[in-house]
Amino acid sequence: MKSVTAEDIKGLYFPPANSHKGQNGRLLIIGGSHLFHAASLWALEVASRIVDLVHYSSVPENNELMVKIKSEFRDGIVVPRSDVDSYIEEDDCILIGPGMMRDSETKELTNRLLKKYPQKQWVIDAGALQMMDISLIPKNAILTPHHGEFVGVFGGEVGAEVGVMSFPRTRESITVKQYPTMDPRLRGDDKNAAQVEHFAKKHQCIVLVKGQKDIVCSPVECRIIEGGNSGMTKGGTGDVLAGLIAALACKNDPFLATIAGSFVNKRAGDTLYQKVGPYFNASDLAHQIPLTMKTLFFS
Repeated sequence: MKSVTAEDIKGLYFPPANSHKGQNGRLLIIGGSHLFHAASLWALEVASRIVDLVHYSSVPENNELMVKIKSEFRDGIVVPRSDVDSYIEEDDCILIGPGMMRDSETKELTNRLLKKYPQKQWVIDAGALQMMDISLIPKNAILTPHHGEFVGVFGGEVGAEVGVMSFPRTRESITVKQYPTMDPRLRGDDKNAAQVEHFAKKHQCIVLVKGQKDIVCSPVECRIIEGGNSGMTKGGTGDVLAGLIAALACKNDPFLATIAGSFVNKRAGDTLYQKVGPYFNASDLAHQIPLTMKTLFFS
């Protein structure tokens, strides 16, 4: 399985000089909760630097917080959950899940929207990923689990069908400590990718399994993204990645958006490690990503 290089992502869309506002991507972020305030804001922070317009929909407390710091939210609109359907219809991509709780409210909202709008480009992350009905995964949706989430949420299906151990699917009370790291009989990148590839083929989606090496599979191709470091284990770095991929997916093929997002995210983290070692956080990563993209694509 080939590793992604900078050459593989040179085909990304870049705004033409004669483009106008709104032509370079419109993204809707649905996320946040009463408990997790920052997660969806990290996704928003990086996405607002890439696309022309970000619509942001969260619980009332997060919406109010966003209004207060709107000076950092370029070309954005805060959207009440009651109005989210109209923005789904007009935006290029929808990211759902960062900071959302694993509860009945997330389950109802996620599954209702996936069922109603299967034709849209979705990025499904975190709480929404863990609470969704697998049968409702839209074609070409991008799923962004870490290794533990992949095993905990999808392992029962994959294990039964690929001929490996069957993992429990306990969405209501998932904790990281419950997860194995992958089937121990499938050591190695290629063998782990077989599980991911099987799921991607069956559901006609793109799956990014985050880890020391990210594995990205579409129904027809799997790639590995190397890089990253111990500083990227901090809370929020996955939300930054989800926001980056969703922003790129507004104007790019979803597989290209996913491998490019993973590659840029890891490269940005490695640049920060050279500067400060592992002592950086999700906000630092979100700020570094545009600088890394400039170095990769415009230097």
